[in-house]
Amino acid sequence: MPGTSPAVDPLVSAVLTRAARSTGEDVDVYIGRAVASRLAADLVGSDDPDLTAAITALRRTGLAGDAAHQDDAAPAGTDAVTLPPGVIDPVIVDPDRLRVLFETGLMDTQPGATYDRIAQMAVDALDVPSAGVSLVSDEKQWFCSAAGLSGELAETRTVSLDRSLCQHAVSAGTPLIIEDARLHPTLSDHPIVADGTVVAYAGIPLTDSQGHTIGTLCAWDGKPRQWTTGHVQILEDLATIVRERIFGDDALV
Repeated sequence: MPGTSPAVDPLVSAVLTRAARSTGEDVDVYIGRAVASRLAADLVGSDDPDLTAAITALRRTGLAGDAAHQDDAAPAGTDAVTLPPGVIDPVIVDPDRLRVLFETGLMDTQPGATYDRIAQMAVDALDVPSAGVSLVSDEKQWFCSAAGLSGELAETRTVSLDRSLCQHAVSAGTPLIIEDARLHPTLSDHPIVADGTVVAYAGIPLTDSQGHTIGTLCAWDGKPRQWTTGHVQILEDLATIVRERIFGDDALV
């Protein structure tokens, strides 16, 4: 009968109940999240004209999380965007997100002393070679401030979008913590990983109160490293300072 859900086998129902309890969620919410995740995954790569709006809406409800991009084999805390070839990430090109980004006035600007100090604090506290405040547009990644850059990157402060790891944290809107990207199920072939530039990466999203993520506070290393809970908390705390400076009262708490 149209509109009526099929009966659920008692055994399946019991497993669903246990699974939902293990996550601290109501069964209906748990099922809704699973359905939303499947819907988001099915939409990616389709020619559905409502693709961008649908995936963005699912993420903002919190039901889909990063289901449109998540690799089931990725360990907790290391999820990354993986889109089929030729598909443009709807979050990265979202007009509202880009408007918020460019309204900050930080894109393509000279480094700011305050942000430089924060980047240097991240380098010192985490004992990493490099850290920075990155901004991600629909064309490139720009370091409005950084510490430990070298070579051409120190001069241009620009990373092409195809070489950007930060775009994945921006897309998901959640921290991206990777100890060895060479072993990561979805990032091992990433250009900046394949050439050995970045092996370990930790990026915290810079998000306003409306859920628009414009970039990250990130730290990286050219060799594997174990990010401790303390490391991540330090980066989170510094990212809070950056968010408050960029967005003021409109920062995501």
